[in-house]
Amino acid sequence: MADDGAPIEPKKYQTYALQIDPDQDDKAKEIKLCNFSRPHMRAFHCSWWNFFVAFFIWFAIAPLLPEIKETLQLEKKQIWTANIVSVAGTILMRFALGPACDKYGARILFAVVLCTASIPTALTGLVNSATGLVILRLFIGIAGGTFVMCQYWSSRMFTKEVVGTANALVGGWGNLGGGVTQLVMGSVLFPLFKLGMSPEQAWRTVCIVPAVVAFASGVLVIFISDDAPKGNYKELKKNGLMPEVSAAASFRSGAANFNTWVLFIQYGCCFGVELTMNNAAASYFRTKFKLTTESAAAIASIFGFMNLFARGLGGFCSDKMNAKMGMRGRILAQTVLLIFESIMVFIFANSENLAGAIVVMVFFSVFVQAAEGSTYGIVPYVNPPCTGSIAGIVGAGGNVGAVCFGLGFRQLPAKNAFIVMASCIMGSAVVGAFINIKGHRGLFFGQDAPDQKATTLAVPAPEDDEEAMDNEEK
Repeated sequence: MADDGAPIEPKKYQTYALQIDPDQDDKAKEIKLCNFSRPHMRAFHCSWWNFFVAFFIWFAIAPLLPEIKETLQLEKKQIWTANIVSVAGTILMRFALGPACDKYGARILFAVVLCTASIPTALTGLVNSATGLVILRLFIGIAGGTFVMCQYWSSRMFTKEVVGTANALVGGWGNLGGGVTQLVMGSVLFPLFKLGMSPEQAWRTVCIVPAVVAFASGVLVIFISDDAPKGNYKELKKNGLMPEVSAAASFRSGAANFNTWVLFIQYGCCFGVELTMNNAAASYFRTKFKLTTESAAAIASIFGFMNLFARGLGGFCSDKMNAKMGMRGRILAQTVLLIFESIMVFIFANSENLAGAIVVMVFFSVFVQAAEGSTYGIVPYVNPPCTGSIAGIVGAGGNVGAVCFGLGFRQLPAKNAFIVMASCIMGSAVVGAFINIKGHRGLFFGQDAPDQKATTLAVPAPEDDEEAMDNEEK
């Protein structure tokens, strides 16, 4: 680099392995999946891996529920109460972690939440009653809050041109933990542990394995990654490159935006559906088609395994539609995916053949997860200075949706519950018409502003930070 006499910006990295945009706070303009360099791709891989581990421990107990139900002599409603609590407990965490990300960054919060959630996971074997199961799943459920850090971190590292794909990939590969845990816990580790002990002893001890992995991952992320392209938040604030952010002001600004709540509803009808299936799929297939625990868990894992590509596909489609049609294209992609998701749920509800149900579930899962990806292709545009808060609120919508759908499965026959779910999804597709982001054209009204440069998450100048939030509220 030539010395032109200009002062060197006091940032952690002066050169990067990826192409970056200096006008977007040194965010990367490209994604190189096989690259692990700091800061951009290291954050990318730490983000999806830690969310994957969090998702794994969050639902590690799900494929074991038929065994737990038998051991503790529980009823269907008691199991579903525990399922509902496991996702309800995450709602407040997501609301709180959003503004906390704006203030502290994703790296430290990832470590705190993973290490904390690993403790109740390791204590699964101490459960002896329905009440104990509910309390246990409540505390393990805090792991689900890591989704906010996952989406915030990638939004912090990648430009607006690729942020939809980046968010979808880290979210999708993280969500993959929901499928892997069904397979690993229900069809690999549980049978393996049964070789040397009784079924009851096996389910009481097997959760120690993922708990250890989660704790280790939480500690490791502190030392091997960075909060932002230019370094960690503590150093950025010390060097005057980042202002102190008010978490309360960030949350107020994000919550006051109408678009946040439309996306809250839509995310409830895609991620909320996935959470419900993570809790219900193994038990549903075991009961409806008279399968063993191991077989039902293996089939249920297929739903989560679609995250390997489906959520990324949704984000990719959102980015491509954005390149052609702007924000209108992102909203259109979101609407179409939700409509097809609704249709697949209707068909799945009426599937009476095992092979047919599995095939439909595959397409059902693809549209669910693609809609999740397209949702977070829109989130970084809603109000860039408080993206963390908005990501948290929208993410909480997924858990609210899961609670509502869980109540449906608790009170209704499975077929009726699926039909109610499909109807809600179709309704959420319709409300997409009301998304109206400042400076962007909506589905049916509004127009794009002439200059859309740097319209996703960036660190605002200290003197502009509060002013930007206040202007968004007006």
